[in-house]
Amino acid sequence: MERNGIRVVIADDEPITRMDIKEMLESVGYKVIQEAADGFDAVEACKKLHPDLVLMDIKMPLLDGFAAARIINDELLADTIIILTAYSDQNFVEQAKAVGADGYLVKPIEERALIPSIELAMSRSAEMKRLRIDIQKANDRLENRVLIEKAKGRIMAENNMTEQEAYDYIRKLSLEKAVSMRRVAEIILVQLGESK
Repeated sequence: MERNGIRVVIADDEPITRMDIKEMLESVGYKVIQEAADGFDAVEACKKLHPDLVLMDIKMPLLDGFAAARIINDELLADTIIILTAYSDQNFVEQAKAVGADGYLVKPIEERALIPSIELAMSRSAEMKRLRIDIQKANDRLENRVLIEKAKGRIMAENNMTEQEAYDYIRKLSLEKAVSMRRVAEIILVQLGESK
């Protein structure tokens, strides 16, 4: 994985920890774009900067790491979140899974553990993002097809057309008006008094 250009937000209430992690990351080519001392500032940094990676401590004032990670994930404010904590308790690991963290590292953090963990988490996160995009595209295609089929059926019934004639009619309107066949189908269904 190419490290140059990977933009990172570090959230930890201990300045020395943030400094150590920043040095480790920058020494191998990562770009630390913001540091945060609490979960609230981490969320705000992610809203503003949309980083590739967030390294998040759990125990922080104002808003803890789990709550911040959940917000960042729910609002799609960063690609990858790795929890960094002094706690190795299974309950904490389960909470990290529940908020959608992509990795979990126990302090003290060592560069030889940090970098491979980041690379693996970012690779998995990118894979999941591609899958979500593919699923969304498939859902969109299916929804388009359903609307077009519905409109085609109504045109066939209203105008005594064959299936091919109705399809050609929708396609012709789409080309003439320079809009998608889905949009034509939506307009036809509204015109014929049928909701999408």
